[in-house]
Amino acid sequence: MIDTIAGAESSAILYSIAETAKANNLKPYNYFEYLLSEIPNHMDDKDLNFGENYWSFYAKKHVKNRPIPHQ
Repeated sequence: MIDTIAGAESSAILYSIAETAKANNLKPYNYFEYLLSEIPNHMDDKDLNFGENYWSFYAKKHVKNRPIPHQ
């Protein structure tokens, strides 16, 4: 699946999420688990920016003594 353009794009997205989590002292597995449990709650949303709110919420709970990066 990675040998297709769509597969390569998907891999890049997953890699980016994992590296961002690590750069912010989060455990990537736990962050993916959190995202995958929340995404189904938003399948009917028209606004696709819900992920930005989840990053802030998750990071506040799991990152100690470190400011949350602004995008």
